[in-house]
Amino acid sequence: MTVAIRVVACLDVHDGRVTKGVNFKGNVDVGDPVELARMYDTDLIDELVFYDITASAESRRSVVDVIKSTSDQVFIPFTVGGGVRAATDFDTLLRAGADKISVNSGAVADPSLIDLAAARFGSQCVVLSVDARRGNAPSGYEVTSHGGRRNTGLDLLEWVEEGQRRGAGEIVVNSMDADGTRAGFDLEMLAAVRAVSTVPVVASGGAGTPQHFVEAIGVGADAVLAAGIFHAGTVSVAEVKTAIRAAGYPVR
Repeated sequence: MTVAIRVVACLDVHDGRVTKGVNFKGNVDVGDPVELARMYDTDLIDELVFYDITASAESRRSVVDVIKSTSDQVFIPFTVGGGVRAATDFDTLLRAGADKISVNSGAVADPSLIDLAAARFGSQCVVLSVDARRGNAPSGYEVTSHGGRRNTGLDLLEWVEEGQRRGAGEIVVNSMDADGTRAGFDLEMLAAVRAVSTVPVVASGGAGTPQHFVEAIGVGADAVLAAGIFHAGTVSVAEVKTAIRAAGYPVR
């Protein structure tokens, strides 16, 4: 059975508002998360991701009230991340309406968080989100944390392999170099991650045209994620799915 490609919309939230920048900088306000969630729920999107993008940098938990209000508007798979540092955070966010929980900085600080969450809630609930950029790591890609503010010294491919071993059921690969540029996904990075991954890989960072999504799928992405172009209406979800289908890939 062939698994259909998923098209995912991302809400990067700061102070209760959705924002978008370039290379993790210069974020501008683009809307209310609840209103955008309602729009995406009726706009053919397959999944919605909510990232509280400054929770880790500000050493706080995600804004649960906003997450609950957002989850009330969607009837599609809903992933939440930001400030997740303990298994109890998984419980809180799942109770607020999340279907999957994304871990990033918290897992870098304490990799056993992945083990604990997978054992308690199941690997299908644990998403390892990785913000990486080209650097002096063995693979050529270094993992960052705290919204791209800190270098970790971790090699992207080694971290992906470790995350899978510990129980992550999905990997989101976000290229900091491509983020917000609309010049296309980092295909080399995606191909490298795909080569070591045994779980679904989600491409993130750089989407600008429907063809960019097709290219990411071509190097092994199981799902393709975008934010700015969907929020602005530059490219519609329907256009992306039409392009994927025309390229011969199954899509919902």
